[in-house]
Amino acid sequence: MDEFFRALLPVLLLAVGGVLLLGLWNMLRGGNPGRSQRLMRWRIILQFIAIVIAMAAIYFHR
Repeated sequence: MDEFFRALLPVLLLAVGGVLLLGLWNMLRGGNPGRSQRLMRWRIILQFIAIVIAMAAIYFHR
């Protein structure tokens, strides 16, 4: 179980970073504000999931 969480965490962190960069890129180039909002919401959801997975990895590592 610990290995599963350890493998999943980098994938989630890359997803959070990717969505963050997409949202920032959309805002900087003057794109659709609704799309930027949707991307930032997804970023927050992915950050929450990443934190939960990180806490589970720490819990199961003990």
